[in-house]
Amino acid sequence: MPKGYWVTIYRKINDPAKLAKYAEMAPKATTPFGCKYIARGTAANAYEAGLKDRVVISEFPSVEKANEAYNSPGYQEALKALGDGAERDVRIVAGLE
Repeated sequence: MPKGYWVTIYRKINDPAKLAKYAEMAPKATTPFGCKYIARGTAANAYEAGLKDRVVISEFPSVEKANEAYNSPGYQEALKALGDGAERDVRIVAGLE
């Protein structure tokens, strides 16, 4: 079964305090689902569209676990804490292996 990945692109950070609260809560909510953060930060280089947005890539044992984590009560509470603190694009994709 291939691993699942969350790919999160932060388009805009509106409230750093709300983002900090989310960043405190989200790992606690996703760890029980096997989440491992494998990349986090602003792009070192940007090609083609040239967008250097903040990116977070989270690895899960499967797409199913990634979806379960996203829909879990704990993660939904983290999202409430984030609220309008950031504009993001979150995608869940399957790994190739």
